[in-house]
Amino acid sequence: MTVHFVGAGPGAADLITVRGQNTIASCPVCLYAGSLVPEELLEHCPEGARLVDTARMTLDEIIAEILDAQRRGLDVARLHSGDPSVFSAVAEQMRRLDEAGVDYEMVPGVPAFSAAAAALNREFTVPGVGQTVLLTRTAARATPMPEGEDLATLGRSRATMVLHLAVNRIEELVEQLVPNYGPDCPVAVVAGASRADETVLRGNLSDIAGLVRDAGVERTAVVVVGEVLTAGHFPDSHLYSANRCRS
Repeated sequence: MTVHFVGAGPGAADLITVRGQNTIASCPVCLYAGSLVPEELLEHCPEGARLVDTARMTLDEIIAEILDAQRRGLDVARLHSGDPSVFSAVAEQMRRLDEAGVDYEMVPGVPAFSAAAAALNREFTVPGVGQTVLLTRTAARATPMPEGEDLATLGRSRATMVLHLAVNRIEELVEQLVPNYGPDCPVAVVAGASRADETVLRGNLSDIAGLVRDAGVERTAVVVVGEVLTAGHFPDSHLYSANRCRS
């Protein structure tokens, strides 16, 4: 018996990977976050599969479902939105499974920041402009941030920053980022990336809060901050340079 942590992608059902789709189709038990995972993905589950929406369940209840499947010798597909490697809360589930002696694996998915880049038609690493991408969030009502990972500290590098789970505190984000990035730094907010109701907002740190409020964006969004969003004059990458040795 194995638990498969499957990255279900950012929202569009057709952004599931082939491996993810095949895994779902092979598991007689499927646990999924109903508030984030598209229902269309459940159509890949085998006939008669046990489907469990974990949106309102506690960690103990989720683990109990998995242990019940283990006792029956049934593989479990555990669907998480985006990619399970970031902001997915799989670490504590895997720790519990380690303690219980349950085998598991991770199946990568398309993360929200990648879907946001696609929606913006931008590369987040532009030669001579930005080669570092910071994926982070804010604390608020969520788990506290570790020391040294506050926005003021992270922003000193002026690297491209992608903030998850933070759009509902946009005014506070702006206040903390302006000292390092400046009020004219480009910002984009992508809500529901890849979904039918996808919303894209473009501005800068001085006006993005108003744009977010006017659009009514409150959740399921990423905030991208950095000069790469509007960069037009930059050197070509060495990757395709005629001067590069290809022997």
